[in-house]
Amino acid sequence: MARRCDITGKGVLYGNNVSHANNKTKKRFMPNLQSTRLLSDALGLQVRLRLTVSAIRTIEHSGGLDAYLLKTPNAKLPDEARRLKHRIEKAMARTAA
Repeated sequence: MARRCDITGKGVLYGNNVSHANNKTKKRFMPNLQSTRLLSDALGLQVRLRLTVSAIRTIEHSGGLDAYLLKTPNAKLPDEARRLKHRIEKAMARTAA
């Protein structure tokens, strides 16, 4: 399983630990991933996602999963999030008709 956020696409970063003596050793900066279940109002079910804590805060701030995905452009979303957005749009169109 990849260490990547399902919504934002944030992943592992690489860099160096630099000591006081200026010794450099390789380091991996891991994202703070959490397995969560978010409620989608349009789909009427809970969706399991692996999200960073910053993504969870952003989703809650924007008013929920549906609102966040609908206002985010497709170019900024990973493939799985685009598929989920498309499912939400179809469900909303069905309820509107």
